[in-house]
Amino acid sequence: MPRTFALVAIGVVAGLLSGLFGVGGGVVVVPALMAFAHMDQRRASATSLVAIAPAAVVGAATYAVQGEVHWLAALTLAVGSVVGAPIGARLLRTIPLRVLPWIFVGFIVVVLVSLFTSVPTRGGDVRFGVVEAAVLLVLGLLSGVLSGLVGVGGGVVIVPGLEVALGAGDLLAKGTSLLTMVPTTISGTVANLRRRAVDLRVGLTVGITAAVCSPVGAGIARLVDPRVGTWMFAAFLVVVAVLVLRRGARTRRDRPTPVGTDGETA
Repeated sequence: MPRTFALVAIGVVAGLLSGLFGVGGGVVVVPALMAFAHMDQRRASATSLVAIAPAAVVGAATYAVQGEVHWLAALTLAVGSVVGAPIGARLLRTIPLRVLPWIFVGFIVVVLVSLFTSVPTRGGDVRFGVVEAAVLLVLGLLSGVLSGLVGVGGGVVIVPGLEVALGAGDLLAKGTSLLTMVPTTISGTVANLRRRAVDLRVGLTVGITAAVCSPVGAGIARLVDPRVGTWMFAAFLVVVAVLVLRRGARTRRDRPTPVGTDGETA
């Protein structure tokens, strides 16, 4: 029972974050599953996709009913993300582990500066043309690369990108971001289920709870003033950056130390 309560609590937090900020919530779910369900990072990441998928579907549907989803933009972002994820995975094998978290932190700093140099709006729209399509592809590509590099979903890229680069309203950016995640999370979940890399019971417990709470987060987002929402999202990005740095430090500690031929550490 204590473990079940912990999983439900994780789902509540993930669902609220998903609806409130238009993100997947994996950055919270993965470390929480490692701590409370005693999973290794690979299994926690696979199980988190099961949890994120229902929240993304329900959250996107909630925003879509309110007319706060740009379908063409979401499709274009998804194409860029699919291309970018393998690139990030390849870079992961070449960039030193100690550098990876700082790349993400540097990106977060850029995002924070851009957020506070623009005026957040509620009613901004995205006009879909050749230039806008190119920008969306780049945003999707960047979100995929970062996902492959540091395991952070596209919401932290897509939401501020849509607001700052294309002038989308905050709700439209969040709804479109959630819709972009749907095909990725579903396809990833199917692949992980085939490899039996998922704890399905844990994933469904967290996911169903998150799906129930995601519309609540979306409702809160509608009630919050866009300027306040920007400050809240900025605080969320700072927390994400701290979690990524801690995860990077833990990965370096757990990595086996090479030993030289003389018996000394190399």
